[in-house]
Amino acid sequence: MSPPIAPPGWSRWLVPPAALSVHLSIGQAYAWSVFKPPLESALGLSGTQSALPFQLAIVMLGLSAAFGGTLVERNGPRWAMTVALVCFSSGFLISALGAAVEQYWLIVLGYGFVGGIGLGIGYISPVSTLIKWFPDRPGMATGIAIMGFGGGALIASPWSAQMLQSFGSDSSGIALAFLVHALSYAVFMTLGVLLVRVPRGERPVAGAPTAVEGVQVSARSAVRTPQFWCLWIVLCMNVTAGIGILEKAAPMITDFFADTSTPVSASAAAGFVALLSAANMAGRIGWSSTSDLVGRKNVYRLYLGAGALMYALIALIGDSSKPLFVLCALVILSFYGGGFATIPAYLKDLFGAYQVGAIHGRLLTAWSTAGVLGPLIVNWIADRQEEAGEDGSSLYTLSLFIMIGLLAIGFVANELVRPVHVRHHVPAQRKAADAERQQPESAA
Repeated sequence: MSPPIAPPGWSRWLVPPAALSVHLSIGQAYAWSVFKPPLESALGLSGTQSALPFQLAIVMLGLSAAFGGTLVERNGPRWAMTVALVCFSSGFLISALGAAVEQYWLIVLGYGFVGGIGLGIGYISPVSTLIKWFPDRPGMATGIAIMGFGGGALIASPWSAQMLQSFGSDSSGIALAFLVHALSYAVFMTLGVLLVRVPRGERPVAGAPTAVEGVQVSARSAVRTPQFWCLWIVLCMNVTAGIGILEKAAPMITDFFADTSTPVSASAAAGFVALLSAANMAGRIGWSSTSDLVGRKNVYRLYLGAGALMYALIALIGDSSKPLFVLCALVILSFYGGGFATIPAYLKDLFGAYQVGAIHGRLLTAWSTAGVLGPLIVNWIADRQEEAGEDGSSLYTLSLFIMIGLLAIGFVANELVRPVHVRHHVPAQRKAADAERQQPESAA
């Protein structure tokens, strides 16, 4: 499948909607919790067991993005989006079969393993193309697409809940809901497959740099540089801090104000979770666009430095004011989303657009690590504190200070980022030859 070349006069603003169609679909992963209670009831699962498909999906996201990144760069965005469509929809179809015959291992295999591959390939599929279309505003371009992943749950969560209410929450109802998801997302992602295009020439925007100008580093060389691993630490620390609150949001705000005169109700806690999702989504487009103006290193200084301050406020005086607690949490989650959306542009600044999609895929292993590390820190410490007789905000104080320490580590790693040494640069002749080889002869 050749990369589809844009015909003359093609608007580059048609490419972000193509990316959004994929990211809004795979963003359903953040709404997996909707299926947890019905699965536990219908199949007799524990909470840990019902979380297994989601956990495996996140692990496979990181692995498939890391190992498939080079294939995505070589074969182009249409190939990648097609693979993502097939894997993600097939994962739901296998899960539907598993629910229908009440074989949970099929749900784990389908949603977690097969669907997780679709998550990883789909997540990185538009990144390199967007950066090539928007060399003048790479932060904004990738922010638009990655915003979709953060916002996918805002659509999928109420939609899935309504289906379970209509079809029933027994095994047959869950199977039918999975089937509808498979077919619907296949159609929606097909829009992206058909719409996506790569630039016809090397300079899609007059006056902007081309894809082969400036510093260019291959994916193989990038992982051997200290800059790559500094950014790996930066992303891992920022995501660990955000996901620690996101995963425990409802019980955390409930516990913080349980002993006050105005405790937080279950419905209010659910509203708080929705606000965090909105902040996560808004931060992806807002902060990544800001990075085009102030620079990538400066915006990460904000994420990590101000994020540590927000955690300190929650730890020290968060239980004295609900507005303060909510405001700090919203800022932290906006930084969490912004960190995801800004990292592709940061990689482009350091390593060039040559194989930025493949480099981004390898960096996403930091997400897989943080997805385990963040919830583990918060949940394990809260359990130990509860066993020791603590309650309320005391359950989380130690976790919050650990998060401050992790953000400080990330801040230092960001300060250590320097331009890549010339020995890692791709020779100009090879850049030009590769760019020419990747251009198909005619538009698709």
